[in-house]
Amino acid sequence: MDKYKAPATCPVCGGEYEISTLSCKQCKSELNGRFEGCEFCSLNDGEKTFLSAFIKCRGNIKEVEKELGISYPTVRNRLDGIIARLGFEPRPDTSSIKEERKKVIQQLENGEITADEAAEVLKNLKF
Repeated sequence: MDKYKAPATCPVCGGEYEISTLSCKQCKSELNGRFEGCEFCSLNDGEKTFLSAFIKCRGNIKEVEKELGISYPTVRNRLDGIIARLGFEPRPDTSSIKEERKKVIQQLENGEITADEAAEVLKNLKF
């Protein structure tokens, strides 16, 4: 019997699938109900391929770049996309926080914001 991959989303409307039947491979019994798939089931094939490479490379972004033949920003963007798709809030990377801090200091020096406003913004920037 041929096995096919279940699609991640409905081809008609793009909606999320619900698992309604589980079948035992050994005894062929079936269980009907409303079941959730795993959190990774909703990832598309490209996202699963990326995630597999990321795990294979033990999270080393430079190695993922080589493995998939993509640039550092592309690796970061794809990783952030998967993090968001799984319902997690991606943490900003340190370079973007440093840039934001520089902007706040520049705004303060230019008189665009007050010291209190700058302090509040800087307090809320976290690694």
